[in-house]
Amino acid sequence: MGEKPKTKAVLPWMRSPVDVSLFEQCPLHLLPSLDPRLKVVLENMDISSLYPVQVGVWQETIGPGAFQRDLCIQSPTGSGKTLAYALPIVQTLSNRAIKCLRALVVLPNRDLAIQVKEVFASIAPAVGLSVGLAIGQSSIADEIAELIKRPKLEAGICYDPEDFAPELQSSVDILVATPGRLMDHINNTKGFTLEHLCYLVVDETDRLLGEAYQSWLPTVLQLTHSSDESFYPHASNFLPFSFNSLKTRRRCGFERGFKGKPSPRLVKMVVSATLTRDPSKLAQLDLHHPLFLTTGQSRYKLPEQLESYKLICESKLKPLYLVALLQNLGGEKCIVFTSSVESTHRLCTLLKFFGDLQIKIKEYSSLQHQSVRSKTLKAFREGKIQVLVSSNAMAHGMDVEGVRNVINYDLPAYIKRFIHRVGRTARAGQTGSCFTLLHKDEIKRFKKLLQKADIQSCPDYSIPSDSIESLRIIYTSALEKLKETVEVETSRKRKIGFKSSKAGKESETNQSKE
Repeated sequence: MGEKPKTKAVLPWMRSPVDVSLFEQCPLHLLPSLDPRLKVVLENMDISSLYPVQVGVWQETIGPGAFQRDLCIQSPTGSGKTLAYALPIVQTLSNRAIKCLRALVVLPNRDLAIQVKEVFASIAPAVGLSVGLAIGQSSIADEIAELIKRPKLEAGICYDPEDFAPELQSSVDILVATPGRLMDHINNTKGFTLEHLCYLVVDETDRLLGEAYQSWLPTVLQLTHSSDESFYPHASNFLPFSFNSLKTRRRCGFERGFKGKPSPRLVKMVVSATLTRDPSKLAQLDLHHPLFLTTGQSRYKLPEQLESYKLICESKLKPLYLVALLQNLGGEKCIVFTSSVESTHRLCTLLKFFGDLQIKIKEYSSLQHQSVRSKTLKAFREGKIQVLVSSNAMAHGMDVEGVRNVINYDLPAYIKRFIHRVGRTARAGQTGSCFTLLHKDEIKRFKKLLQKADIQSCPDYSIPSDSIESLRIIYTSALEKLKETVEVETSRKRKIGFKSSKAGKESETNQSKE
C-alpha cells in the first residue's frame, strides 16, 4: 500500500474563521459608536460606507469584540484592510489624554509605510492624534526631531548638565515604521520607548515573518510584554544589551510606564492578502486567543471585479506582443511585472527604443534610489506616466488609484505572487484586467497555478498577426540599441568597481604604513 499524502498542520483557530464576505457594506450613519469627528472626516474623503472587511474588524474591536482577542486579517488586495485597522485604532486612542506612543504599525518597505502613514494621517488629526514615520527616508536626526519632544527651557536660567536631565517625550501617538529604522530608534534614540504601546499591527505579515529583519519582532514583544521573562523565554537572546536592565523592573500586570496601574494587554493585528498557515512562523507573534477573519473558503482569492486573460506568444517575439498589447490598451494606466530587477531595467530600456509609442514608460525597482522611486511613483499616481515596468517591488500592498491593467510579462513562480500582483488593479470595487504573457510550454504550469485559487479556466487574448509584423523592423533596431546600452553600462560598472577596489587597496596600504 502506498503512503498517505502528508497534510500540512493547521492551527485550530484557523479552522473556523469568521467569513467577512458575509457582512454587508455599512453606511457610516449606521456604524455603531463611530466618533462624529471621524464620520465627518471620512465623508470629506468621499467614504460613505465601510467595506465588509472593515465592518468585520470594527465589530471585533469597537463593537462586541472590544479588542479582547488578537486579530488575523486575510482579505484580497484592494478590499480596504488598511482603513480596517486604522479606524478602530484611531477611535480608541482618541480617548487618551497623554501624548505617548500607543500604536505601532510595521511594514516591510518604505513605499508601503508612506502609503499607510497617509491613511492614518488623513483621519488621526480629527481627534487630536499625531502620526510619525520612521523609514530612513530622511536622516535619523530629522526623524528624531519629529518623533521626540524636548521640554522648553526657561530663558535666563543656567542648567547644570550633570544635575539636569530633561525629560524626553514622544511627539506622536502612532508610529508607522520599517523594521530596520525601528530597531535604530530602539537601540539608539534617547526618549524613544515602547513602554506605553497598546497596539501592534504587522502588515504584509508573510514578508515580515519570512525574513529576520534584525530580530525586530522578538525585541518589540519583549519590550512590551506584560509578564516576566518566562512568558517569552527566548526573546532576551535577541535584545540589545542596553535593555537587559528592563527585565529587573518588570512585574506581572504592573509595568510599561503606567505608574502602578495594571497595563493594558498589547493588542496585535496581523494583516495579509495571503496569510501564512505555517504554525512555526505564526508562533513568533505570540498571539492572544487569535481570531481569524478571512474572505470565503479559499486562501487565494482574486479581486471580484478582475478580468483575467492569457496571451500566448512566440518566445523570441515576446516584447513585440507586449508593445502591441500596450497599444491596444490605448494609454490606460498599467503595471508590467517582470521576474527580476535586471529584467525590469532591460525591458524598460528596450521599450524606450521602440520609437514614438505615445506612451510614457518608466521603471520601478529596488535597485533604484528611494528618491527616484518616490518621484516615479508620484508621477505615476498623477497620470504623467502611463506604464510602470516593475519588479515585485510594486507587487505587495501598493495602492495606486486608476491602475486599469496588470501585465505579467514574466509568469510568477507562485500563486501567492500572482495574487499580490493582480491585486494592484480592480481595487475597492473598481474593475480591472490582468494579462499574462505565456510561451506555449508555460500554459500547463499557468493552469496549475490558477487551480490553487480555484480558477479552472482563463480566456485567451489575441493580438492580430499584422500588428506584430508591423513592429519587426523597429524591434530589430531596438535590440541593437539595447545591446549597445548594456555594453556601455557594463563597462561603466566595471570602471566604478575597479576604482573602488583600487581606493580600497590604497587605503589598506596607507594604514599598514601608519
